[in-house]
Amino acid sequence: MKEGKENDDEFVVLYVDTLLDLELPEEKRKLEDKEMVNLCSEFLDAGTDTTSTALEWIMANMVKYPQIQERLLVEIKRVVGDGEKDVKEEDLNKIPYLKAVVLEGLRRHPPGHFVLPHAVTEDVVLDGYFVPKNVTLNFMVAEMGWDSRVWEDPMEFKPERFLSGDDGGEEAFDITGSREIKMMPFGAGRRICPASGLAILHLEYFVANLV
Repeated sequence: MKEGKENDDEFVVLYVDTLLDLELPEEKRKLEDKEMVNLCSEFLDAGTDTTSTALEWIMANMVKYPQIQERLLVEIKRVVGDGEKDVKEEDLNKIPYLKAVVLEGLRRHPPGHFVLPHAVTEDVVLDGYFVPKNVTLNFMVAEMGWDSRVWEDPMEFKPERFLSGDDGGEEAFDITGSREIKMMPFGAGRRICPASGLAILHLEYFVANLV
């Protein structure tokens, strides 16, 4: 409960509390302490290392390509003004080039080159390849974003590829993979990273305030 608030709308559910209440349906038992520790560790590691790695690569490209940094700075100043020191969260959606820079960073330098492995439940022929039951499959996330059949000049850092129109407006790019999969830094489908939106928000916020 937030200090000084008694309204139920202000109640905040903690992640650990959800684990204490969780019951495994097949085994009909609660989580053991070590299982909760592992889940909390994965929760923290997955949400910090990946975001910081992505941020490092984006900022490295800002240094490597000063013209990109300058264009981003101009757009930021257009939104927040010259006198304002900080870019606020509500400003981020008004800076389409910022989103493009972040998406290009995730495409060119995904923080994880693999997603979680998947098991094949039945024999299947996929694009002419026989995949037997029980084999483990993984997805080469980086190579998907570097595919020259999908991306023009895939090894170049070009944020404008995520912009469209004469006004440089933001393109409606589906990073969840629900319509098509061109890259998948957060995975795709039902098992996509549950914090992908938060990760992009953090990256936009940090990049905007570091430029």
